[in-house]
Amino acid sequence: MDKNEIMLQGFEWNLPADGEHWNRLAAMAPSMKRAGITSIWLPPAYKGIGGAEEVGYAVYDPYDLGEFDQCGSVRTKYGTLNQYTEAIEALHRSGIKAFSDMVMNHRMGAEKAERVKTHVVSTDNRLDVHPEVQDSVLYTKFTFPGRKGRYSNFKWDSRRFTSVSYDKKDPDHQLFLIDGKSFATDVDGELGNYDYLMGCDVDVNQNAVKKELIRWAMFTLDKTGEDGFRLDAVKHISASFMEKWLTTLRSLTGMDLYTVGEYWSSSLPALLNYLKQVHSCMSLFDVPLHFRLYDAARSDGSFDMGSLLNDTLSKADPAHAVTFVDNHDTQPGQSLESFVSGWFKEAAYGIILLRGQGIPCVFWGDLYGMPYQHIKPVRNLRLLMHACGKYAYGQLYDYFDHQHVVGFTRFGDEHPGSGLAFLCSNQGDGEKQMFVGKENAGKTFVPLHGKFPPVRIDREGMGLFRVSEKDFSLYVPEKVTRRRRTINKKRAASSAKRQVINH
Repeated sequence: MDKNEIMLQGFEWNLPADGEHWNRLAAMAPSMKRAGITSIWLPPAYKGIGGAEEVGYAVYDPYDLGEFDQCGSVRTKYGTLNQYTEAIEALHRSGIKAFSDMVMNHRMGAEKAERVKTHVVSTDNRLDVHPEVQDSVLYTKFTFPGRKGRYSNFKWDSRRFTSVSYDKKDPDHQLFLIDGKSFATDVDGELGNYDYLMGCDVDVNQNAVKKELIRWAMFTLDKTGEDGFRLDAVKHISASFMEKWLTTLRSLTGMDLYTVGEYWSSSLPALLNYLKQVHSCMSLFDVPLHFRLYDAARSDGSFDMGSLLNDTLSKADPAHAVTFVDNHDTQPGQSLESFVSGWFKEAAYGIILLRGQGIPCVFWGDLYGMPYQHIKPVRNLRLLMHACGKYAYGQLYDYFDHQHVVGFTRFGDEHPGSGLAFLCSNQGDGEKQMFVGKENAGKTFVPLHGKFPPVRIDREGMGLFRVSEKDFSLYVPEKVTRRRRTINKKRAASSAKRQVINH
């Protein structure tokens, strides 16, 4: 029997830059497996402009996985190439898949500047490109002197980029479109066209660049043994390119290469449109659900809990949704800070871990804490992860039908002892009559979390479940011992005998 999947985001922004993270992951792999984790999204493993201090999103050399003396160090923030591959091997031994974080949209840290003809682009409307051509001095030439052409001798220079936001001749940061280039049209429409994000914007529609990005991905898979990808900032990259890139890799490798893309938008139509553009060749993070959880957490009870799942990807297309509560971008201090905090964080994890719609992704900072910011691990998160693996199976029945008290049930299946009832309340104590399936009639559901007594399921499969204010309750089938099974059988036989006599 297959067990429910739980993805772990295997880092947070403020991990210590001690070069030991790959070693930590290798050592923690067995305990991660015991916690129910089936896959891990690893931080960017390649050399960034910040060298040993770089989190990974300011990409310098994607072929340097902690092997060459570049940007002031050999290792990355997380360790060396050997430590990285050893960590993946350790994860595999524990049955955990490893997904690499692929950043394709931008590059930073070029060694040399070039004189380039450019056009100034309006900052608030990327479709407004000034017709005048000007001379610019752009840092667009990457030579990778530490690597000396090993693995790839591809030349990254102004021919390979569409736009840059820094001109050495102009101290004011503007956006400069390289003469003869154009932005991709199949990207997000924010600011008119959101192809450009930062640094030197990669021209993914140039044939030479397309081939190089496929070659790089093949190198990464071959070198490390990774199982799939987390794709960064896909809303800024040509959708047609992304689909072709991924389908080509699957064809070349013969691997499934599970992939989840980050399309940072709270708009469900935007996410659904992107999935349509790429013919659903990947999943997407359910950003709309994150913002619903965030709004609920900070509303002090005024949020309509009945609408919590409205306009979310996990409800509209659960097969292509990865749900999450928080990540490295939403944690405190980040540019996209929208941190789900307080009591509601536990309930939020209950919702993504136990409903079975989308693959849940647990944030490292929530599971292990964020010492740099004095944030402790989320209480009861491990209990909820355990419940995901043991009880969260079978048909889903939702009760998002009240402004303050909502819940759902799972009927259970062939997984022994499976089935559950979940409730949460953002205002006042509450209770609900909930259906757990006729197959559970006569069973007793006991609280795995919550202060209320066990619930006896009636012959119609209904039970009255309770929850405290600003808390969640989780009920699961009582574990029936061999002695209890014998007693139940005798009671059932006695009851049947009485019915025959009465008849």
